[in-house]
Order: sequence, then structure tokens, then C-alpha cells
Amino acid sequence: MREILGRRLQRLRDRLRSLFPAARFPGSRAADGRTPTTRTPATRTPAKRTPASRTPVTRTPTLLDAALTCATAWQWPVLPGVGRSGADSARCACPDPDCVVPGAHPFDPGLLAASTDARMVAWWWARRPSAPVLLATGGSAPCAVSLPAVAAARAVVRLDAQGMRLGPIVASPTRWSLLVAPYSLERLGELLYSKDHVPSSLRFHGEGGYLLLPPSAASGGGQVHWEREPVAGSDGLWLPEVEDVVHALVEASSGAPGGGSRLAY
Repeated sequence: MREILGRRLQRLRDRLRSLFPAARFPGSRAADGRTPTTRTPATRTPAKRTPASRTPVTRTPTLLDAALTCATAWQWPVLPGVGRSGADSARCACPDPDCVVPGAHPFDPGLLAASTDARMVAWWWARRPSAPVLLATGGSAPCAVSLPAVAAARAVVRLDAQGMRLGPIVASPTRWSLLVAPYSLERLGELLYSKDHVPSSLRFHGEGGYLLLPPSAASGGGQVHWEREPVAGSDGLWLPEVEDVVHALVEASSGAPGGGSRLAY
């Protein structure tokens, strides 16, 4: 009986195989008489993905970063400049329509509000993140002597060749400012009085003055940058004396047209 059922089952398998040649049926035999085994799909181990190399992103210092560095690391009193307004940001935000230094001067707050307090500085630039950074010169803060950019670059090369030690230099497209140790107006007056000639292209940023610091936008276009950055030593930031710088600049500008007085501003 079992043999009869076995033969009938085999004939049924053969019949189905003829109708569906590509199909496989449990217990069916291949052409060579072997019973095919069930194949289990191979398990593939997922390939490990190598993380894509990421280029380090250098964060550009903001005006707030610069202001906080000046106020906290160097103890320089700073305040936000008035900045610019208008659709093209070409007009000074102050009420004067003929402002000669658009955006690059104090207005609100006034110069006397300059501070080294980190909380005050952060509050100012949180309200106006694009405000220029102004250093209130004089007192215990650095002062500066500035001159036209072309003449300044030539003078600095000459002073370096002479082995003179210079301090930080702030550069804009039109003028360079050499930072010096604090001086009083009386001391500056005596210094200038002792000179036979001082180029009219020189400007002095002393007590009661201010200086635009990097990375602020310059009043005439472009950006202010450090030609020479402040370098802190064991005794803090070193600054040359104003007498040394003025004497060197007067000597360096003596060969310029008009003794430096007719150099472009």
C-alpha cells in the first residue's frame, strides 16, 4: 500500500515539475536522482563605514569676541561704535548727515561709558552685534600715533631695519596706528614743542580719544586688522614710549614729499 502511494506521489511531482520547470518541491529529486537541499541565503556582514574625513571648521572671531578680549584679557576699556544704517549701510547711524567718520565713532553710549566689565560688554554687543569696537585711549589704556598707510608701511620697514622695538599696530586701508604707552596731554604738548617740525599727517590718540580696533569696518570702506597683534609677555602687553615713536616717525617721514605733510590721508 505504501509503495502504491509512493508511486502516485512521485507521478504527481513529475507532473507538477513538467508544468513548472523552475520550481522546487519538497522531496523532489533532481535529474541526477539526488534530493536537492534547501539553501539558506548567506548572511552578509554589513560593511563598516569609514567616517568621512571632516575638515576642521575655523570659527571667525566676532566683534563681541574682540571686545571681550580687549576688556578682559588686556584690560582695555572698550565701547561699541555708532555703526551704520540705511539699506546699503553706507550712512552713519548718528544724526549728522555729513559725518566724516561714518560708523566709526562713539555716540550712544558716549565715550565715558567705556568699560572693561565683561557683562557690560556682552550686553552691548548682544543688542548690536555688528557694532564697531572702539578703544577709549588714555588714562591707564594704550594711546596711539597714526599716519597715512603708505607712509606708515615705509616707516615701519625703516624702524625694523634700525632694530627699534614696536608694539601692536592697527591698520586700516587708509591709516596705520602705532600703539604706545599711555601719556598725558601735557607730556604730548612738551614733546611736540621740542620738535622743529612735525608732519601734519600725524594724528594723536591720547587721553579723551578713541581708536577703532579690529575686526571693525573702517569708516572709509574695508576692514581694520592687526598689522602686528598684541603679544603678552611675563609683564603683560609691552608698549613703546610715545617720545621714541614720534621721534622715529618724524625722522622716517623727513624724506617724504613736503616732509610728510602732503601725504594722502
